[in-house]
Amino acid sequence: MARRAALVLTAALLASSALTACSTKSPAPGPSSAEKAGSGGTITLGFAQVGAESGWRTANTKSVQEAAKKAGITLKFSDGQQKQENQIKAIRTFIQQKVDVIAFSPVVESGWDTVLKEAKDAGIPVILTDRAVDAKDPSLYKTFLGSDFVKEGKSAGEWLTGAYANEQGPVNIVELQGTTGSAPANDRKAGFADVIRADGKFKIVASQSGDFTRAKGKEVMQAFLKSQKDIDVLYAHNDDMALGAIQAIEESGKKPGTDIKVISVDGIKDAFVAMTEGKINVVVECNPMLGDQLMELTKKVAAGESVPARVETVEGVFPQDKAAAALPSRNY
Repeated sequence: MARRAALVLTAALLASSALTACSTKSPAPGPSSAEKAGSGGTITLGFAQVGAESGWRTANTKSVQEAAKKAGITLKFSDGQQKQENQIKAIRTFIQQKVDVIAFSPVVESGWDTVLKEAKDAGIPVILTDRAVDAKDPSLYKTFLGSDFVKEGKSAGEWLTGAYANEQGPVNIVELQGTTGSAPANDRKAGFADVIRADGKFKIVASQSGDFTRAKGKEVMQAFLKSQKDIDVLYAHNDDMALGAIQAIEESGKKPGTDIKVISVDGIKDAFVAMTEGKINVVVECNPMLGDQLMELTKKVAAGESVPARVETVEGVFPQDKAAAALPSRNY
């Protein structure tokens, strides 16, 4: 019995010793994001970009990279190559790396709740840039920085209804949508449709995704030209698709901007050049230069400061007659 008691006591002492050894090896927790921001420490931002599908996106990436350098923020950058699974993987890597803030431009709206909850559970604030998500719990991210895509679609529709105000119709429209399921594609389509539905002479006779790329825009427009006898207007959800479609229109023997009116969204330099050549009739601006605003928000959320739920960029509408004057100032 005495021997048994001695064995129990020895086991207890060994267990206690092991626990003590483990506790001495555990690393001390590092400073929080707020502590880093408050003490002037370097903030690390993990940024998961959609990809490089367009001139707009390239300018957006450059703006973020340059602004981070200027702000003294360490940037960990990932190119999602237009695939949601790549972006989710990048966000999880950022969580493992214990970055201070995560920002990303989601390729589509849905399917983010799980990974956003993982970031929240890890205590890492998230900023959405350019595109929104359809999250059931809005507390999963701190703020959205970007454009009002519905408003952009409405601006496109308002230009069209004004341009055809004195015509009887019908006005046959083909629509080049952006990436299926993405916020800009959904919202630009909805805003445009909301305006033109008030007048029955406007009819969208064909609508298909061009995936925001020039090559796909050309391919889909070629199909439209074969399947539709009468096309009066092309509405493209971005400039790159519009520019690809213009090539298809010209190859078919028609004049873009004259035989087929062209409405586009974004405002890249190539689109303004096309407007000065009479090939695009109007461009609704979507500003990609979000870098400085993103870094300001990054510093604030890292410091635990409250920020607005939505921060919008200032944008305009440029009809053809304003293109030449505006072209020199287009820096993307």
